[in-house]
Amino acid sequence: LSISMTSYSQKHNRRSIRLKEFDYSTPWWYYITICTYNRKKLFGQIKNSKMILSDLGIIVEEEWLHTAELRSNVEIDYYVIMPNHFHSTLIINSRDKARLVPTNEKREFGRTVANSLSTIVGSFKSAVTKRINEWRNSPGEPVWQKNYYEHIIRNENDLNNIRKYIEMNPLKWEIDEYYTK
Repeated sequence: LSISMTSYSQKHNRRSIRLKEFDYSTPWWYYITICTYNRKKLFGQIKNSKMILSDLGIIVEEEWLHTAELRSNVEIDYYVIMPNHFHSTLIINSRDKARLVPTNEKREFGRTVANSLSTIVGSFKSAVTKRINEWRNSPGEPVWQKNYYEHIIRNENDLNNIRKYIEMNPLKWEIDEYYTK
């Protein structure tokens, strides 16, 4: 089945926020932010500038760490779980050439590519959603927003600024763009 990006975008009122010319399965450093559905505070609370994980936040942490165990080419760098969102830097170290679409083959919009950033994030979100919905006995209830924010880390200075932001996130919760009362 071939779906053009234009017809998919028009039908589902979505547009890709990814760089069209960048291969997100490329070995590289990435920064991601994933928000909960309707920015609902599910993962815990900030007390005395420290994040205290709820049972659901513990599930997020376990599944994120499990991501690196499942994928030998992925390393988890800094991460923080906040009440209604999650930040992390991660490294895709190498390509598993046997599982990737060859670079000379045109990829279709919406087609998953093994070990790409979107596949890694999608698998993580799916695993977390399944476990959380089993825990709260609510099959089908959304946990995450539909998309996620990503940033291709440009250089060491960029990486250091992002790491500092991740570390400081609980300290600055009340002025964070994702803060809700």
